[in-house]
Amino acid sequence: MEPTTRAPDWPKPPDCLPHHLLHLPPEGARITVAGLVLVRQRPGTAKGVIFITLEDEFAVCNVVVWQKIYRAFRRAVISGRLLRITGRVQRQSGVTHVVADYVEDISSMLDDLVRLHEPP
Repeated sequence: MEPTTRAPDWPKPPDCLPHHLLHLPPEGARITVAGLVLVRQRPGTAKGVIFITLEDEFAVCNVVVWQKIYRAFRRAVISGRLLRITGRVQRQSGVTHVVADYVEDISSMLDDLVRLHEPP
């Protein structure tokens, strides 16, 4: 039996990949992205899947949260304003998604961002 090949971590989480570079990692690579939550969608026809759109300073990122992951990280998925997502790159019909394995609410970092950009 041949060992299964696994896509290497790219870049190694928890380093976050800017959204405009999502085209670089290979299909299946494990990456981490972070951004402000623009949209959360839970269509009735999606069988419990939640779609999240994140925005960083460069672009947007589509995140797919399967029901099992949603149950594990429910509070962050529902209430987080700034999220860090670790998952696998998936490309389908010309669209790149990150399929979440881990969801972290980093909204507390928003205050630090505001302080960095305030005039002295």
